[in-house]
Formats: sequence, C-alpha cells, structure tokens
Amino acid sequence: MARTIEVLPDLVANQIAAGEVVERPASLVKELVENALDARARKVEIAIEGGGKRLVRVTDDGVGMSREDAVVCLDRHATSKIRSADDLRRVASFGFRGEALPSIAAVSRMTLETALEGGASSSAAGEPGTRVRVEGGRVTAVEDHPRRRGTTVEVRALFFNVPARARFLRSASGEARAVSEAVAALALTEPGVGFTLTSDGRPLLELPPARDLAERIGGVWGMDSAATLLPVSVAAQGTEIRGLVQRPDAARPGLRRAQLLVNGRPFRDPALLRAADHAYRTTVATGVRPWIFLEFIVPAGSVDVNVHPAKAEVRFRDRSAVEAAVEAAVREVLRGLVSAATFDRAPAPPLLAVRERPAPLEAPPGIQTALFVPAPSAGPESEDSEAPFPMPAADERPRLFQFHHTYILAESRDSVLIIDQHSAHERVLFERLMNSFADGGQVGQRLLFPLTVRLSRPEYEQVEALRGILERAGFEVEGFGGDTVIVHAVPHPHPWFDAERCFREMIAELTQGSELVRSARTQHERIGKTFACKAAIKAGQRLSAGEMLELFDALFATELPWHDVHGRPTVVRLSTAELARKFGR
Repeated sequence: MARTIEVLPDLVANQIAAGEVVERPASLVKELVENALDARARKVEIAIEGGGKRLVRVTDDGVGMSREDAVVCLDRHATSKIRSADDLRRVASFGFRGEALPSIAAVSRMTLETALEGGASSSAAGEPGTRVRVEGGRVTAVEDHPRRRGTTVEVRALFFNVPARARFLRSASGEARAVSEAVAALALTEPGVGFTLTSDGRPLLELPPARDLAERIGGVWGMDSAATLLPVSVAAQGTEIRGLVQRPDAARPGLRRAQLLVNGRPFRDPALLRAADHAYRTTVATGVRPWIFLEFIVPAGSVDVNVHPAKAEVRFRDRSAVEAAVEAAVREVLRGLVSAATFDRAPAPPLLAVRERPAPLEAPPGIQTALFVPAPSAGPESEDSEAPFPMPAADERPRLFQFHHTYILAESRDSVLIIDQHSAHERVLFERLMNSFADGGQVGQRLLFPLTVRLSRPEYEQVEALRGILERAGFEVEGFGGDTVIVHAVPHPHPWFDAERCFREMIAELTQGSELVRSARTQHERIGKTFACKAAIKAGQRLSAGEMLELFDALFATELPWHDVHGRPTVVRLSTAELARKFGR
C-alpha cells in the first residue's frame, strides 16, 4: 500500500508557521522589535508604508550578527536564546523559539542587514557587515554590506505569495494603528530604550529613553495621564509585584490601558486584570476601567512561558496565589492618601525603579490613620520614613470646619482635605455593617411604637426573601397580612435617622435594581451598600464640632476611607504646593 503521510518541505512548514506568528503587519513588527530588544538595542527605529503591507523596516543599534549567524537565523528553530529544554524554565528573553525570521521570510520579500562592532570596515571585527536577501523563503543573495553595528530588517510585499491572507488585512490606516499599539506596548517594557515610529514618512511615535515606566507612559499618552497613576510595590512568598495603577477618581468607562509583564515579558491574562478590578470594588462606579500596568518578578520554574503560539500567554504554577496577590497589592495602594482625589492641576508622576531586582520587602502598612493621629509602632520612627506625612504629636488633633452644612475642611501637614460628610458616612456605615455580618450582624434598636409599612407585592416578596439578612442588618421585620409588614427594630446610625424612609427606599431600590445594587457581588453586599446610601447623614445637616470629629475619626479607621460605596471620592485633597502656585508664590 502506498504511503500517504509525507514530511512537509521546510518552505511549506515555514508558511504554516507564519500563519501563527505573522497574522498582520503589527505581529511582524512585534517580533522584529523583540529581536532588537533581545540584542540589547538602546535605540529602535520602525518605519512602515501602507500600514505595513508594502513595507516594514526595523533598525536597531544592538550587538548585530556575524555572517554565519545571519544566514543560520533564517533556519527554523535557530536561536541564540536557549540551548536545552531546561532553559525554557528560566527564559529571560522575548524570543526563544527561532520561528519568527524564517516565518516572516516565507511570506514576504525580506532583506536582512547586520554587522558586529566595527562592521563598517573589515579591520575591527574581522569581517564586514552582511546583507541577506530572501524572497518567499528562498535565499537569493548573501553579500558584503558595510554598516554600523546593529541590524536592519526590511520586509516588503507582505503575503505576496499567499494572496488569500493579504485579502484579510485591514485598511492601511487600521493596520498602522495596530502597529502603533504594538510598538507602544513594547516601549513600556523597556523604558530606557528610545523608539521612533513613522508611517509613510509621518512620525507616529517619538519616545526618547525614559527614566522609568511613569515617564514612558507620559511620553506615550501624556503626562496628565501619567500623573493619575499610583505606584505598586509588594513582595511575598518569593513573588514581587510592582508597577502602576490608576487613581480611582481619574478612571473612566470605555477603553482601558493595561499591560502585564512577567520577568520582563509581556503577556495577556484577563483573569489577572479582573483580580485587579476586584481590588477597586466600592471605589469606582460600575463600568469604570482603571489603567493597570503590573510586572511580576517570579522565581525560575514558577511560570511557563511556552504555552501560546505567539508567546502572548503564560501559565503560573500557583495561579490562585498570584490572583490573590494582585488583588491584595492593588487594594493596599487604594488604602493610602495617594489614592484620594486631588485639586492639584499637575501632580507629579510617581518615580519607579527601572529593571532592578531588590531584595523582597514586606508590603507597607496602610497610612491613612498616620495623617493626623499617631499609629501604633513597634519601634522608633526612622528619619528616612517613606510616609507621606510626618507623625504629629500625640495630643495634636485636626482642625475641622463645616461649610454649607455639607463639607468638612480638615488641615493636614501639607494639604487641606475637603470631606463630603454624606459620602464619608456612607463608607463608615458600609464597612461597619459588612464587618458586623462576619460576627453575626448588628443589633437593632427596638421601637416603642413599631412601624407599619405597606408595600407593593414585589417589594413584600423582596422583604420575605431577605428577612434574615435584614434582621442581621438591624431591621426586625414580620408580615402583617396582605402586603404590609411591621418593623419592630431598626438600626440607629445617627440622631437624625429616619427609619421608615430608609427602610422604604432600601426595599424600593433592592426591588427595582440600580447601578449600586448591580455592582454588589453578594446579597450581604447589596444590603450593605443600599443601607449605607440611604442611612448616611445627608448634605445640609449641621454637625457640631464633636460630631465632625467623631465622623472624621470613624472615616479614617475604615479600610478604604477615600471613596464611598458608589465609587465617588469621600475626600478631595488640595496641597499647599498647589495653593502656592495659585497665589504665584
């Protein structure tokens, strides 16, 4: 019987591999720029024409290649990055499979020019530079080409020999946008490298070397955006998480900028972004998508980078621990004063270390209570403490002032805090109730004259379904026939509390639904959010000095004092530096 299975020729195999590696011009730009970064380039220049369909040219000033390497790199699985299967456990480069160049060459007309140090003359490196021409996967010329150290790869007529693939490409402007996004993403991985991108001779990106990630983000999307980011830096169990996340009040619905790196390699992982989003719970409104830029420094062997054809995904050994660490790290940042809304027009972007691997440090403790009152300490304060405000004396209390019977002004060491009394009380009541649920609930105050409340049929059914949770929230309710209930006990959050109004509004919102109710993850959270919203003191309520101080202390004893349950700010900060700028000092 004749054999029906054949080993494919290399040319066919390379075209098949190109289907995975080279989907569009943006993917080949990504591969070529990654090669440049692996070659320790300090400057990368990218030029495209026709959105990259006619031309892609990537030039770098990296280490370059010898003639022998320049020819061998066009063979499948020829790479300088790894030598054995064991090396896959500790890959430190972007590329490692040796598939990109042969796959690109198989579906284009490609020219590779490269030289080692001194390649412009034959005396310094022992050989001149090299030019290799390839058409449709076949090498057509290998010749001398004097040039400075580095490599240039020029790709013309992408998919000229597979027209079916070319027909699926988008318009030139659409492909150019995709290339720009790919270059911007890679520029974030190496802030110290300069990048330029031109399309049909027009500059799209001009990014000089930056000192850190925040400055690079400012170069790509503007310093105003970079100034809304907060630094993240925690380490636990051998894994370090660092990067930047967006201040909640600056986050907006719609497009979200996000990037994840593991040991310097970019990857996609929607689950880790969801873990970060969980940390923002009750600090942003539903549908708001904060910017997130995080890097994971993990030990060799704890992550597998060889699980996706385009190296876009990774697999962590202990995934649940990584997700929990992400949520905890972002949550820790949101506890601090830096996450508060600000009146400052131009807050300084955070400063971050670039590609360093310091010894793991424990996550810093929350700083919110250290603004005005001393926090417990195991030892004397260091003179180089990183707390944003020095500790006041033990007998020092904030000076508080209420205006418009709605806002409370508080003076701190280098700013004025403006507190929304309703939003602040919302946060206090929500966290108190949620904490009490863990201990069996809060006890309501029994009424001398119980409330008789008539409800609609859906509302009555809602009360019956939630009666147990309502009782743990302090509302003791029983049916009274028909659609009427009797309320025997209610919470007592403040002297002006209108129990009947709060109960009716809570049940109506729980029955009809709202953005606040839909944002809750559990029934207990639904009750906690609606109760906090309806029971909190209102705008326009006059407060005595003692009541303001009590609210102030209660707010800064919560886990997330800077945001209410709707995701709105409870506090807006105005720094003395901004005041000085306004007065021309």
